[in-house]
Amino acid sequence: QVQLVESGGGSVQAGGALRLSCAASGYRSCWGWFRQAPGKKREGVATFDMSGSTRYADSVKGRFTISQDNAKSTLYLQMDSLKPEDTAMYYCAANRLGYCPFRVDLFPYWGQGTQVTVSS
Repeated sequence: QVQLVESGGGSVQAGGALRLSCAASGYRSCWGWFRQAPGKKREGVATFDMSGSTRYADSVKGRFTISQDNAKSTLYLQMDSLKPEDTAMYYCAANRLGYCPFRVDLFPYWGQGTQVTVSS
């Protein structure tokens, strides 16, 4: 079983920055961040596999950075130059597939989410 606990959300003005953290236990081969805005589908933001490969949604490239600590127990999402459209509940997710698709249905393990609100 994989357990994931997110932290670090909050409210910030446009142009500001936040860093999200996800503490994990249990084996996983891929993990990442997804988000869901009110009335919208959950979407992939960034993923990180255990070989160190990363993937980003086009909407966050150049502004968000995903990383993990050396112990591979905490995943981070550094979010810079935040925009109002980044407002959403952010979720940490993991799988054991050996690859990192941007598909919600291929991630069986989820955290409880942390809210990010960006005001204009």
